[in-house]
Amino acid sequence: MKKILITNDDGYESEGLKALIEALTPLGEVIVVAPSTEKSACGHSLTLTRPLHFIRLEENFYKLDDGTPSDCIFLALNKLFKEHKPDIVISGINIGSNMGEDITYSGTASAAMEAVLQGIPGIAISQVYAESGKSIEEFGYTLAQKSIAVLVQKIFAGTFPLPPRKFLNINIPPIPKVQCKGFKVTRAGNRLYAHNAEVHYNPRGKEYYWIGLPELGWMDTKGHTTDFEAVNDGYVSITPIQLDMTAHNEIQNLQKWVEQ
Repeated sequence: MKKILITNDDGYESEGLKALIEALTPLGEVIVVAPSTEKSACGHSLTLTRPLHFIRLEENFYKLDDGTPSDCIFLALNKLFKEHKPDIVISGINIGSNMGEDITYSGTASAAMEAVLQGIPGIAISQVYAESGKSIEEFGYTLAQKSIAVLVQKIFAGTFPLPPRKFLNINIPPIPKVQCKGFKVTRAGNRLYAHNAEVHYNPRGKEYYWIGLPELGWMDTKGHTTDFEAVNDGYVSITPIQLDMTAHNEIQNLQKWVEQ
């Protein structure tokens, strides 16, 4: 039986995580190691300054006390899979998109990054929503569940489609399953960012800031199929992501600049 290790960055009680467990249980043995609290936008971080504790909630289901998604994968592979590694690691179903440069912030994507660093195929899957989560309340995770089940079955029937140190980043459009146009392979788009930090004051008058969520906007890239465009057009976006962040096209120009 195939072994599937899953985690998320929304915490072990997340409805998206429960939906992922339900979708993957028919396909193999599912082992869950998830953060004890929400760790959204924690990036690819490991906890080095304090001890971490596995807390067993039920068979094959653990929460990692105050751990990040990367911690969950790193320690699960050390504690739970000493001899036989999982066949795949899947992170999600994230509540909200992980597209464009947001991938660098994403705790969801970071778990898939950690998996491929350890030589195990990794997938990050996110449910895009509209109008402050209204689409999730209306449509649930049905399309996301169907999509990840189809892709995992395809992988188990053959091979993982990417070479080492590359993972799949999947974003699900906020539409009913029957309206989905299918899968589309994309590149990561370019997000438009705004400064959204609200200023508040505590009861003693001390100023503090709360970083908010900016609107989902992206740069116009006509002629290119990006994750943003695919989701906006009603497709499930599948983006191959590599950990090599070198700007290879700039090496020669940089060399010339250095030598001037």
